[in-house]
Amino acid sequence: MDSSRNRSPWAWVPTLYFAQGLPYVAVNLLSLTLYKNLGVSNTEIAFYTSWLNFPWVIKPLWSPLVDLWRTKRWWTTLMQWVMAVSFGLVALSIPAPWFFQATLLVFWLMAFCSATHDIAADGFYMLALDKPRQAAFVGVRSTAYRVAMIAGQGGLVYLAGYWYGTGGDYAAAWVKVFGVLGVVFLLAALYHQSQLPRPAADGVAESAGAEGSSTGEVLREWWIVMATFFQKPGILRILGFLLLYRFAEAQLLKLVTPFLLDERAVGGLGLTNEQIGVYYGTWGVVALTVGGLVGGWLVSRFGLRRMLWPLVAALHVPNAVFWLLAIYQPESAWLIGGGLVLEQLGYGLGFTAYLVYMMMVADGPHKTAHYALCTGCMALGVMLPGMFAGWVQAQLGYTQFFVWVLVCAVPSLGAVALAQGKIQDGFGRKVAE
Repeated sequence: MDSSRNRSPWAWVPTLYFAQGLPYVAVNLLSLTLYKNLGVSNTEIAFYTSWLNFPWVIKPLWSPLVDLWRTKRWWTTLMQWVMAVSFGLVALSIPAPWFFQATLLVFWLMAFCSATHDIAADGFYMLALDKPRQAAFVGVRSTAYRVAMIAGQGGLVYLAGYWYGTGGDYAAAWVKVFGVLGVVFLLAALYHQSQLPRPAADGVAESAGAEGSSTGEVLREWWIVMATFFQKPGILRILGFLLLYRFAEAQLLKLVTPFLLDERAVGGLGLTNEQIGVYYGTWGVVALTVGGLVGGWLVSRFGLRRMLWPLVAALHVPNAVFWLLAIYQPESAWLIGGGLVLEQLGYGLGFTAYLVYMMMVADGPHKTAHYALCTGCMALGVMLPGMFAGWVQAQLGYTQFFVWVLVCAVPSLGAVALAQGKIQDGFGRKVAE
C-alpha cells in the first residue's frame, strides 16, 4: 500500500532536511571550530578538513548503489542510525591523546554517510511526493536545511563556548556538544523509521531503471550517462567555471573561523565561541539566505547573462571585509558582526549564479545525474584550494593572506569571462549551443 498518499509531507519533510543539514555542518564547519579550540594548527586544520569534502566529490560514482540495492527509505534511515553512532564516537574520541586522528577518521565515516544520505533522501523526496507537492515543498526543505545550519553553526558553537565558560575545558565542552548531536540523530532515526511513508515506487525495480533491467544493463547505462556529461559542447569552459568559480572563497572559508578565534597578538580578532555563534553562525546564515533569495529573484527577472558579473562582484568584493578587519582589528561588535553579515550576504548573492549555472549545464535528458556531477566538481573546486590555504596563511599572516584571497579572484574572473559567451540570456536554458 502506498502510505505516502495518507501521510502529510509536513510530518517528515522538515525533519528529513534538518537531518540532512546537520551532519554536513558538523563535518565541514563545526570541525574547524573544534580543532581550533583544541589547539590544532591552521595548516593542519585547512589541509585535513579539506579532505573531508572528498565524499561529496565522488558521490556520483556510488549513487547507482543506492538505486540498485534496497530502497531509498532503507538507505535514508540506515545512514541516520550510522551518523547517530558517529556523533557518539566523536564525543568519545575527543578526550583521547590521539583525538585528532580518531575524530578525523570518524568525520570521514560521517562524511560518506552524509553524502549517501543526500542521495537517498533527495531520491526518496521525489518518489514519495507527486510533482505538484514536490514543487510546493521546495521552500520547506530549503528552510529546514538553513535552520540546521543555524542550529549547528550558530547554536552548537554558542553552546560549546557556554560550556567552556562554565568548566574551563574545551574538550569537555565539545564532548557535550557531540553528545547532544548523537542524541538528536538517534531521535531523528527513530522518528523517521516510523514516520517516513512507504511509497510503492520506492523499490529496486523502479529505482534501478526500466522494469526488468539487469544490474549490468543499469551500470552500463550509468556509464553512458556519465560519459555524455564530458561530451557536452564547451566542456573545458564548463569545467573551468565549476572548478575555479570558488577558488578564492574556498580558501577564505577554511580560515574565517581560525581568524575570528585567534588572539589579537597573532593577527586574529580574539572572539569567543558565543560571539562567533551569534555573528557568523546565526546572523551570517540569515544574511546568506537573504542573499540567495535576492540572487534567485534577480536571475529569474533579468537572466543570468545580464546578472552574472554583478553577482560575481558580490561574491568577491565583500572579501575585502576580512582584509580590513585584519588591518584594524576593531573591538566593536557592530563593526565585526556587520562585516560578517555583509560578506555572507555577498556570498549568498554570488553563489546563486553558480547554482543557476549548474542547472543550465545539467539541463537535458540526464539532468539529475549531470547535476550530481556538477556538484562533485563544485566539491572538488572547494577541496583542492582549501588544502593549502592554511599553509599560505601561516607563511603570510592574516592581513597578507586576505590580500592573497583577493588576488585569487583573478582565476575565477577568467573562468567566468570564458564561460559567459556560452550563457544565454534567460533562466534554465542551455549553457552551450
